[in-house]
Amino acid sequence: MDMKTSTVENPDSSPGAILCVVGARPNFMKIAPIIRAFRSGPDPIHTHLVHTGQHYDAEMNDAFFTQLQIPQPDIELEVGSASHAVQTAEIMRRFEAVVDAESPRAVLVVGDVNSTIACALVAAKKDIPVIHVEAGLRSFDRAMPEEINRVLTDQISTLLFITEPAARNNLLREGLADDQIHFVGNVMIDTLKHCLEKAVPAAVTLADVPGNECFLKGDSGYCVLTLHRPSNVDEPALLRNILETVRTVSESMPVVFPLHPRTRNRVAELGLQDMLESDRIACLQPLGYLEMLGLVSGARLVMTDSGGLQEETTVVGVPCITLRNNTERPVTVDQGTNTIVGQDRAQILAAVNDVLESGGKRGRVPELWDGKAAERIKRVLNDWLQQHQAQRVAAG
Repeated sequence: MDMKTSTVENPDSSPGAILCVVGARPNFMKIAPIIRAFRSGPDPIHTHLVHTGQHYDAEMNDAFFTQLQIPQPDIELEVGSASHAVQTAEIMRRFEAVVDAESPRAVLVVGDVNSTIACALVAAKKDIPVIHVEAGLRSFDRAMPEEINRVLTDQISTLLFITEPAARNNLLREGLADDQIHFVGNVMIDTLKHCLEKAVPAAVTLADVPGNECFLKGDSGYCVLTLHRPSNVDEPALLRNILETVRTVSESMPVVFPLHPRTRNRVAELGLQDMLESDRIACLQPLGYLEMLGLVSGARLVMTDSGGLQEETTVVGVPCITLRNNTERPVTVDQGTNTIVGQDRAQILAAVNDVLESGGKRGRVPELWDGKAAERIKRVLNDWLQQHQAQRVAAG
Protein backbone atom coordinates (compact mmCIF):
# COMPACT_ATOMS: atom_id res chain seq x y z
CA MET A 1 0.00 0.00 0.00
CA ASP A 2 1.38 3.43 -1.01
CA MET A 3 0.97 5.10 2.32
CA LYS A 4 2.54 5.15 5.72
CA THR A 5 1.07 5.14 9.18
CA SER A 6 2.59 6.56 12.32
CA THR A 7 1.94 5.63 15.90
CA VAL A 8 0.97 8.90 17.52
CA GLU A 9 0.28 9.30 21.21
CA ASN A 10 -3.46 9.80 20.94
CA PRO A 11 -6.04 9.21 23.65
CA ASP A 12 -8.61 8.58 20.92
CA SER A 13 -6.90 5.68 19.18
CA SER A 14 -9.66 3.12 19.50
CA PRO A 15 -11.43 1.69 16.44
CA GLY A 16 -14.37 3.58 15.01
CA ALA A 17 -12.66 6.96 15.05
CA ILE A 18 -13.63 10.00 13.03
CA LEU A 19 -11.17 10.27 10.12
CA CYS A 20 -10.18 13.93 9.75
CA VAL A 21 -8.70 14.67 6.32
CA VAL A 22 -6.18 17.31 5.24
CA GLY A 23 -4.49 17.60 1.89
CA ALA A 24 -3.24 21.11 1.17
CA ARG A 25 -2.06 24.18 3.05
CA PRO A 26 -5.52 25.85 3.25
CA ASN A 27 -6.74 22.75 5.10
CA PHE A 28 -4.10 23.03 7.82
CA MET A 29 -5.50 26.25 9.30
CA LYS A 30 -8.98 24.70 9.34
CA ILE A 31 -8.11 21.34 10.84
CA ALA A 32 -5.84 22.65 13.63
CA PRO A 33 -8.60 23.97 15.94
CA ILE A 34 -10.83 20.99 15.14
CA ILE A 35 -8.23 18.43 16.20
CA ARG A 36 -7.38 20.53 19.27
CA ALA A 37 -11.04 20.73 20.34
CA PHE A 38 -11.84 17.08 19.56
CA ARG A 39 -8.89 15.69 21.50
CA SER A 40 -9.12 17.89 24.59
CA GLY A 41 -11.57 18.85 27.30
CA PRO A 42 -14.64 16.90 28.33
CA ASP A 43 -16.20 14.37 25.97
CA PRO A 44 -13.24 13.97 23.58
CA ILE A 45 -14.03 12.67 20.11
CA HIS A 46 -12.05 9.75 18.71
CA THR A 47 -10.03 11.03 15.75
CA HIS A 48 -7.38 9.85 13.34
CA LEU A 49 -5.70 12.51 11.20
CA VAL A 50 -5.18 11.56 7.54
CA HIS A 51 -2.80 13.65 5.39
CA THR A 52 -3.30 12.87 1.69
CA GLY A 53 -0.15 14.71 0.63
CA GLN A 54 -2.04 16.49 -2.17
CA HIS A 55 0.35 19.44 -1.82
CA TYR A 56 3.54 18.47 -0.12
CA ASP A 57 6.66 20.47 0.52
CA ALA A 58 8.52 18.88 3.44
CA GLU A 59 9.88 22.15 4.83
CA MET A 60 6.62 24.11 4.57
CA ASN A 61 4.56 21.15 5.74
CA ASP A 62 6.65 20.80 8.90
CA ALA A 63 6.57 24.56 9.51
CA PHE A 64 2.77 24.69 9.34
CA PHE A 65 2.28 21.63 11.54
CA THR A 66 4.70 23.05 14.12
CA GLN A 67 3.34 26.60 14.08
CA LEU A 68 -0.30 25.49 14.23
CA GLN A 69 0.44 22.78 16.81
CA ILE A 70 -1.13 20.07 14.66
CA PRO A 71 -0.19 16.56 15.78
CA GLN A 72 1.66 14.43 13.25
CA PRO A 73 -0.76 12.57 10.96
CA ASP A 74 -1.76 9.08 11.95
CA ILE A 75 -1.88 8.14 8.26
CA GLU A 76 -0.07 9.72 5.30
CA LEU A 77 -1.14 8.81 1.77
CA GLU A 78 1.76 10.63 0.03
CA VAL A 79 -0.21 11.23 -3.17
CA GLY A 80 1.72 14.24 -4.51
CA SER A 81 0.87 16.58 -7.37
CA ALA A 82 -0.89 15.56 -10.59
CA SER A 83 -3.73 16.68 -12.81
CA HIS A 84 -7.10 17.14 -11.11
CA ALA A 85 -8.43 13.84 -12.45
CA VAL A 86 -5.34 11.76 -11.71
CA GLN A 87 -4.86 13.27 -8.27
CA THR A 88 -8.50 12.83 -7.26
CA ALA A 89 -8.50 9.23 -8.47
CA GLU A 90 -5.26 8.40 -6.67
CA ILE A 91 -6.49 9.90 -3.40
CA MET A 92 -9.65 7.81 -3.71
CA ARG A 93 -7.66 4.64 -4.42
CA ARG A 94 -5.41 5.08 -1.40
CA PHE A 95 -8.08 6.41 0.95
CA GLU A 96 -10.39 3.47 0.26
CA ALA A 97 -7.88 1.12 1.86
CA VAL A 98 -7.74 3.37 4.91
CA VAL A 99 -11.53 3.34 5.27
CA ASP A 100 -11.59 -0.44 4.93
CA ALA A 101 -8.93 -0.82 7.61
CA GLU A 102 -10.29 1.77 10.03
CA SER A 103 -14.08 1.27 9.77
CA PRO A 104 -14.59 4.91 10.81
CA ARG A 105 -17.77 6.27 12.35
CA ALA A 106 -17.56 9.21 9.94
CA VAL A 107 -15.17 11.08 7.66
CA LEU A 108 -14.65 14.79 8.27
CA VAL A 109 -13.40 16.95 5.41
CA VAL A 110 -12.70 20.69 5.30
CA GLY A 111 -12.76 23.27 2.55
CA ASP A 112 -12.80 22.58 -1.16
CA VAL A 113 -9.56 21.00 -2.38
CA ASN A 114 -9.33 17.73 -4.34
CA SER A 115 -8.74 15.78 -1.14
CA THR A 116 -12.07 17.07 0.16
CA ILE A 117 -14.21 15.66 -2.66
CA ALA A 118 -12.08 12.52 -3.16
CA CYS A 119 -12.31 11.35 0.45
CA ALA A 120 -15.97 12.36 0.70
CA LEU A 121 -16.78 10.25 -2.37
CA VAL A 122 -15.05 7.19 -0.96
CA ALA A 123 -16.90 7.53 2.33
CA ALA A 124 -20.30 8.13 0.73
CA LYS A 125 -19.96 5.11 -1.57
CA LYS A 126 -19.23 2.96 1.49
CA ASP A 127 -22.18 4.39 3.40
CA ILE A 128 -19.91 6.21 5.85
CA PRO A 129 -21.34 9.58 7.00
CA VAL A 130 -19.51 12.62 5.62
CA ILE A 131 -19.03 15.76 7.70
CA HIS A 132 -18.20 18.90 5.72
CA VAL A 133 -16.71 21.88 7.55
CA GLU A 134 -17.00 25.16 5.61
CA ALA A 135 -20.01 23.96 3.64
CA GLY A 136 -22.32 25.99 1.45
CA LEU A 137 -19.86 28.57 0.14
CA ARG A 138 -20.55 29.42 -3.51
CA SER A 139 -18.82 31.62 -6.07
CA PHE A 140 -21.35 30.50 -8.73
CA ASP A 141 -18.40 30.13 -11.09
CA ARG A 142 -18.28 26.54 -12.35
CA ALA A 143 -14.98 27.28 -14.11
CA MET A 144 -13.34 27.11 -10.66
CA PRO A 145 -12.37 23.53 -9.76
CA GLU A 146 -12.97 24.43 -6.12
CA GLU A 147 -16.59 25.30 -6.88
CA ILE A 148 -17.20 21.83 -8.32
CA ASN A 149 -15.58 20.28 -5.25
CA ARG A 150 -17.73 22.37 -2.91
CA VAL A 151 -21.04 21.62 -4.61
CA LEU A 152 -20.46 17.88 -4.91
CA THR A 153 -19.10 17.45 -1.39
CA ASP A 154 -22.15 19.16 0.08
CA GLN A 155 -24.51 16.93 -1.88
CA ILE A 156 -23.07 13.76 -0.33
CA SER A 157 -22.56 15.09 3.21
CA THR A 158 -24.61 14.18 6.26
CA LEU A 159 -23.58 17.09 8.46
CA LEU A 160 -22.89 20.54 7.01
CA PHE A 161 -21.10 23.15 9.13
CA ILE A 162 -21.36 26.68 7.74
CA THR A 163 -19.41 29.87 8.35
CA GLU A 164 -21.98 32.49 7.32
CA PRO A 165 -25.78 32.70 6.93
CA ALA A 166 -25.70 32.93 3.11
CA ALA A 167 -24.31 29.39 3.01
CA ARG A 168 -27.55 28.06 4.50
CA ASN A 169 -29.56 29.68 1.70
CA ASN A 170 -27.28 28.10 -0.90
CA LEU A 171 -27.65 24.65 0.61
CA LEU A 172 -31.43 24.87 0.98
CA ARG A 173 -31.74 26.01 -2.61
CA GLU A 174 -29.72 22.95 -3.68
CA GLY A 175 -32.08 20.60 -1.86
CA LEU A 176 -30.23 19.92 1.41
CA ALA A 177 -32.35 19.54 4.52
CA ASP A 178 -32.30 22.32 7.08
CA ASP A 179 -31.61 19.94 9.97
CA GLN A 180 -28.34 18.89 8.30
CA ILE A 181 -27.03 22.47 8.42
CA HIS A 182 -25.34 23.98 11.47
CA PHE A 183 -24.11 27.59 11.67
CA VAL A 184 -21.03 27.37 13.88
CA GLY A 185 -18.71 30.16 12.73
CA ASN A 186 -15.35 29.98 11.02
CA VAL A 187 -12.55 27.63 12.09
CA MET A 188 -10.06 29.70 10.06
CA ILE A 189 -10.73 32.49 12.52
CA ASP A 190 -10.26 30.10 15.44
CA THR A 191 -6.72 29.61 14.18
CA LEU A 192 -6.15 33.32 13.59
CA LYS A 193 -7.23 34.24 17.11
CA HIS A 194 -5.23 31.38 18.61
CA CYS A 195 -2.07 32.49 16.80
CA LEU A 196 -2.34 36.28 16.62
CA GLU A 197 -0.18 36.97 19.66
CA LYS A 198 2.48 34.62 18.27
CA ALA A 199 2.53 36.20 14.80
CA VAL A 200 6.00 37.07 13.49
CA PRO A 201 6.32 40.88 13.15
CA ALA A 202 6.66 42.21 9.62
CA ALA A 203 9.97 43.82 10.57
CA VAL A 204 11.41 40.34 11.21
CA THR A 205 10.07 38.86 7.96
CA LEU A 206 11.34 41.81 5.92
CA ALA A 207 14.65 42.19 7.77
CA ASP A 208 16.73 40.89 4.85
CA VAL A 209 14.84 42.75 2.12
CA PRO A 210 17.07 45.45 0.56
CA GLY A 211 15.74 48.92 1.29
CA ASN A 212 13.15 47.60 3.71
CA GLU A 213 12.79 51.08 5.23
CA CYS A 214 10.30 51.99 2.50
CA PHE A 215 8.11 49.05 3.56
CA LEU A 216 8.34 49.53 7.32
CA LYS A 217 8.77 53.27 7.85
CA GLY A 218 7.14 54.90 4.85
CA ASP A 219 4.04 57.05 5.35
CA SER A 220 2.07 54.95 2.86
CA GLY A 221 2.55 51.64 4.70
CA TYR A 222 2.83 48.55 2.55
CA CYS A 223 0.58 46.31 0.49
CA VAL A 224 0.64 42.49 0.68
CA LEU A 225 -0.05 40.74 -2.62
CA THR A 226 -0.86 37.06 -3.16
CA LEU A 227 -1.66 35.57 -6.53
CA HIS A 228 -2.05 31.91 -7.39
CA ARG A 229 -5.35 31.03 -9.10
CA PRO A 230 -5.05 29.59 -12.61
CA SER A 231 -7.60 32.16 -13.82
CA ASN A 232 -5.08 34.88 -12.95
CA VAL A 233 -1.68 33.35 -13.62
CA ASP A 234 -2.14 30.92 -16.52
CA GLU A 235 -3.24 33.42 -19.19
CA PRO A 236 -0.13 35.37 -20.33
CA ALA A 237 -1.90 38.61 -21.26
CA LEU A 238 -3.89 38.67 -18.02
CA LEU A 239 -0.87 37.94 -15.84
CA ARG A 240 1.11 40.66 -17.61
CA ASN A 241 -1.72 43.14 -17.05
CA ILE A 242 -1.90 42.30 -13.34
CA LEU A 243 1.86 42.64 -12.90
CA GLU A 244 1.85 45.96 -14.76
CA THR A 245 -0.89 47.14 -12.42
CA VAL A 246 1.10 45.96 -9.41
CA ARG A 247 4.08 47.90 -10.68
CA THR A 248 1.91 51.03 -10.83
CA VAL A 249 0.55 50.38 -7.33
CA SER A 250 4.11 50.05 -6.00
CA GLU A 251 4.87 53.62 -7.04
CA SER A 252 2.41 54.82 -4.40
CA MET A 253 2.64 51.96 -1.90
CA PRO A 254 5.43 49.39 -1.72
CA VAL A 255 4.30 45.81 -2.36
CA VAL A 256 5.32 42.65 -0.50
CA PHE A 257 4.73 39.65 -2.75
CA PRO A 258 5.19 36.13 -1.32
CA LEU A 259 5.33 34.15 -4.55
CA HIS A 260 3.31 30.95 -4.83
CA PRO A 261 5.36 28.28 -6.67
CA ARG A 262 2.80 28.17 -9.49
CA THR A 263 3.03 31.93 -9.96
CA ARG A 264 6.82 31.99 -9.76
CA ASN A 265 7.01 29.30 -12.46
CA ARG A 266 4.58 31.14 -14.74
CA VAL A 267 6.45 34.41 -14.34
CA ALA A 268 9.69 32.65 -15.30
CA GLU A 269 8.14 30.74 -18.21
CA LEU A 270 6.69 33.94 -19.67
CA GLY A 271 9.84 35.98 -19.10
CA LEU A 272 8.10 38.52 -16.87
CA GLN A 273 10.70 38.65 -14.09
CA ASP A 274 11.75 42.19 -15.03
CA MET A 275 8.28 43.46 -14.14
CA LEU A 276 8.95 42.53 -10.52
CA GLU A 277 12.48 43.92 -10.37
CA SER A 278 11.92 47.02 -8.27
CA ASP A 279 13.16 48.24 -4.91
CA ARG A 280 9.49 48.84 -4.11
CA ILE A 281 8.41 45.25 -4.78
CA ALA A 282 9.72 42.61 -2.36
CA CYS A 283 9.34 39.11 -3.82
CA LEU A 284 9.53 36.53 -1.06
CA GLN A 285 9.53 32.75 -0.84
CA PRO A 286 6.30 31.17 0.48
CA LEU A 287 5.84 32.04 4.14
CA GLY A 288 4.77 30.07 7.18
CA TYR A 289 1.43 30.87 8.78
CA LEU A 290 2.84 33.00 11.61
CA GLU A 291 5.01 35.01 9.22
CA MET A 292 2.09 35.62 6.85
CA LEU A 293 -0.25 36.53 9.70
CA GLY A 294 2.21 39.12 11.01
CA LEU A 295 2.71 40.53 7.53
CA VAL A 296 -1.02 40.81 6.82
CA SER A 297 -2.01 42.21 10.22
CA GLY A 298 0.62 44.95 9.84
CA ALA A 299 -0.30 45.87 6.26
CA ARG A 300 -2.22 48.90 5.09
CA LEU A 301 -3.75 46.91 2.23
CA VAL A 302 -3.97 43.34 0.94
CA MET A 303 -4.52 42.44 -2.72
CA THR A 304 -5.31 38.78 -3.26
CA ASP A 305 -7.16 36.05 -5.11
CA SER A 306 -7.19 33.85 -1.97
CA GLY A 307 -10.42 33.04 -0.18
CA GLY A 308 -8.82 32.67 3.22
CA LEU A 309 -7.19 36.09 3.13
CA GLN A 310 -10.56 37.69 2.44
CA GLU A 311 -11.69 36.30 5.79
CA GLU A 312 -8.51 37.05 7.73
CA THR A 313 -8.31 40.68 6.58
CA THR A 314 -11.92 41.20 7.66
CA VAL A 315 -11.08 40.07 11.20
CA VAL A 316 -7.83 42.05 11.55
CA GLY A 317 -9.45 45.13 9.99
CA VAL A 318 -7.19 45.52 6.95
CA PRO A 319 -8.76 46.60 3.62
CA CYS A 320 -8.73 43.78 1.06
CA ILE A 321 -8.93 44.08 -2.72
CA THR A 322 -9.89 40.77 -4.31
CA LEU A 323 -8.52 40.22 -7.81
CA ARG A 324 -11.43 38.05 -8.92
CA ASN A 325 -14.84 38.66 -10.43
CA ASN A 326 -16.64 36.82 -7.64
CA THR A 327 -16.27 35.48 -4.13
CA GLU A 328 -17.64 32.46 -2.32
CA ARG A 329 -17.37 34.47 0.91
CA PRO A 330 -19.92 37.30 0.44
CA VAL A 331 -20.00 38.15 4.14
CA THR A 332 -16.50 39.61 3.75
CA VAL A 333 -17.94 42.10 1.26
CA ASP A 334 -21.29 42.75 2.95
CA GLN A 335 -19.89 43.11 6.46
CA GLY A 336 -16.11 43.01 6.20
CA THR A 337 -13.26 44.89 4.56
CA ASN A 338 -13.32 43.13 1.19
CA THR A 339 -13.86 44.80 -2.21
CA ILE A 340 -14.19 42.74 -5.41
CA VAL A 341 -12.44 44.41 -8.35
CA GLY A 342 -11.65 41.61 -10.82
CA GLN A 343 -8.59 42.16 -12.97
CA ASP A 344 -9.56 45.56 -14.39
CA ARG A 345 -6.68 47.98 -13.95
CA ALA A 346 -8.87 51.05 -13.47
CA GLN A 347 -10.92 49.37 -10.75
CA ILE A 348 -7.83 48.10 -8.96
CA LEU A 349 -6.14 51.49 -8.98
CA ALA A 350 -9.36 53.24 -7.88
CA ALA A 351 -9.63 50.89 -4.89
CA VAL A 352 -5.96 51.44 -4.01
CA ASN A 353 -6.43 55.22 -4.20
CA ASP A 354 -9.40 54.93 -1.87
CA VAL A 355 -7.16 53.24 0.68
CA LEU A 356 -4.47 55.89 0.27
CA GLU A 357 -6.90 58.80 0.48
CA SER A 358 -9.49 57.67 3.01
CA GLY A 359 -8.15 54.52 4.65
CA GLY A 360 -10.26 52.18 2.55
CA LYS A 361 -13.19 50.02 3.49
CA ARG A 362 -13.85 49.37 7.15
CA GLY A 363 -16.18 46.67 8.31
CA ARG A 364 -17.05 44.55 11.29
CA VAL A 365 -16.34 41.00 12.37
CA PRO A 366 -19.18 38.69 11.23
CA GLU A 367 -21.38 36.78 13.63
CA LEU A 368 -19.75 33.81 15.41
CA TRP A 369 -16.29 34.59 14.04
CA ASP A 370 -15.14 34.59 17.65
CA GLY A 371 -12.56 31.79 17.82
CA LYS A 372 -14.99 29.17 19.17
CA ALA A 373 -16.26 27.50 15.99
CA ALA A 374 -14.44 24.21 16.62
CA GLU A 375 -15.97 23.96 20.08
CA ARG A 376 -19.44 24.36 18.56
CA ILE A 377 -18.65 21.70 15.97
CA LYS A 378 -17.58 19.35 18.76
CA ARG A 379 -20.84 19.87 20.66
CA VAL A 380 -23.00 19.28 17.59
CA LEU A 381 -20.97 16.26 16.55
CA ASN A 382 -21.08 14.67 19.99
CA ASP A 383 -24.86 15.00 20.04
CA TRP A 384 -25.09 13.55 16.55
CA LEU A 385 -22.78 10.64 17.41
CA GLN A 386 -24.95 9.74 20.38
CA GLN A 387 -28.12 9.89 18.29
CA HIS A 388 -26.51 7.94 15.46
CA GLN A 389 -25.33 5.24 17.86
CA ALA A 390 -28.78 4.98 19.42
CA GLN A 391 -30.36 4.59 16.00
CA ARG A 392 -27.90 1.83 15.06
CA VAL A 393 -28.58 -0.04 18.29
CA ALA A 394 -32.32 0.28 17.79
CA ALA A 395 -31.97 -1.01 14.24
CA GLY A 396 -30.09 -4.04 15.51
